[in-house]
Formats: sequence, structure tokens, C-alpha cells
Amino acid sequence: MKVGYFPGCSLHGTAVEYEESLQEVCKVFDIQLVEIKDWNCCGATAAHSLNKLLSLALPARTLALAEQQGFDEILVPCAACFSRMATTFHELKFDEAMRLKVPEVIEMEYKGTAKPMNLIDFINKYITPQLESKVVKPLDKSVACYYGCLLVRPPKLAGYERYEDPLMMEEIMKKIGAKPIEWAFKTECCGAGLSVTRTDIVGKLSGKILDDAVSRGAQTVIAACPMCQSNLDMRRKSINEYLNRKDETPILFITQAIGLALGIDRKKLGLDRHIVKVDTMFTMLKDKLTAVKETGKVA
Repeated sequence: MKVGYFPGCSLHGTAVEYEESLQEVCKVFDIQLVEIKDWNCCGATAAHSLNKLLSLALPARTLALAEQQGFDEILVPCAACFSRMATTFHELKFDEAMRLKVPEVIEMEYKGTAKPMNLIDFINKYITPQLESKVVKPLDKSVACYYGCLLVRPPKLAGYERYEDPLMMEEIMKKIGAKPIEWAFKTECCGAGLSVTRTDIVGKLSGKILDDAVSRGAQTVIAACPMCQSNLDMRRKSINEYLNRKDETPILFITQAIGLALGIDRKKLGLDRHIVKVDTMFTMLKDKLTAVKETGKVA
């Protein structure tokens, strides 16, 4: 089965492990992600605060390309990209003036027939029905499912009733043997685009998120947004300064967690790319077995 795919800038750059794990998981379910040819940046995060027409034209061009290439839906794994795509899809459906202006800017026809789909909806539509039957190594861990501020908002666009306390990721995690915790910060902002300019703010916001998850027993945090994962993982120095302690809780993409349960090799899932070391019971065991074979000694 083929599905239209928009990786956005992050999955080809700072979140390459997100794409690696997504592609590997899709292989297990015979899903081929077909990247939209000649796609462009969606404009996140700044375009919509500078120029409304531009902020709609940038995603609209990729949506129009997807239409031309025969897709009626597009997987958009990045939460920020999905927000911009969903906003454009919605606004051009109801704003006739903009719907007439945008094709002039992008110099191509826009019909509004290619609908963006976030990763959680994609998993539930194409993977969840077969997921439990494919699990070979249940992820026996307490996990905090972190949605961030964009994945389920705004409610009108995302379409989720429980946008303050969503449970979709928790249900997916249960199917791979994990134990989702109940916690208070699952939709709080991590600091998003302030990651470069104000690491102190990111440290405080992300620190509160991580502290709540850990205090409630989480052994790992599961994310579905490149910026959220990056801030919680890469900005750990600022987080630890805010917390006044060293925290080594790993931050996994949901596709990596699923991939581990499916028995996919950790390198193929990009787990070695993380700033905070990722260890699980079964990857640790695998590493020990490898060490025994290579050295003849038990680690």
C-alpha cells in the first residue's frame, strides 16, 4: 500500500531518527511512504506571524503537488508541519477570497482534495489493527505519552474531543505492552521554537514536563513531535540546571517504541542518535550477548 508522505525539514535533518524508525515500522506493515515530489518548507514556525497569505501558500503548494501526484491524504509526522497543513486545508475550504488568491501565488491549481493526516491518526488507521499480532518483544516499561501543544490543538482543526487529556497514544502503547502513566503535563508546551534563542525558558518548561513524568513513575517519555523530542532530549543541560539534579530519562519517538516492540534493530530505529542514552531491558540484554560473543566475557 502506498501513502503520500511529507517529511518536512525536521525529518530530513534534526529528527532523522524519527524518519528512520517510521520507515522501518512501515516496512513491517507493507506500507510504502511516497514522498511528495518537489515539496517545500511549510513555513513553521514563523510564517503565520509575518504574512497570512504566505503562511497559507507555502503548505498549499505541497498540498497541490500531492493532488497532482494522485494522493487524497498525506502523512505529516511533524506536529508543527501538520498544524500548518491542517490550518491551510481548513482555511482554504472556508475562505473563498484566500482560495482564489493562493493559486495565483503558487502558480498551480489547488482543489483541496489532499487531506493532511498526523502520525497518531495514521497509526490508528493503518497500523493499530495489526499491531498486537506483530509484537515480539513487549515494551514492559512505564511510559509518559507526551503530545505537546500542537498535535491535538486547536480542537476545531485537530478534531479531538479530549484535547486537554488525550488518550490515543496511551492506547497504542498498551498494544505493545507498555504501561502508560497518568500525568498532568502531557499537552504542555516544551518551549518549541525558543530552543535556540532562549534555552533557559526551554529548560524551565521542559524541566517541568520531565519532572512531572518522572515523579509519577515514567521510565521513558514517548513523543510524536520533532521539536518536543529535541527540546526534551537535546536541552537536557538546561533542564538539569532548572531541576538542580541530573536526569537521564530517555525521550523516544512513538515510532521507535513501536519498532522496539516489533523487534527492529536499535540502529535501524536511530536509537544511537539520541543525546540521552536509550537503554531498554531487551536492548541491554542484546548488547550483553553481543559483548559475550566478541570478548567471551559476561559484561
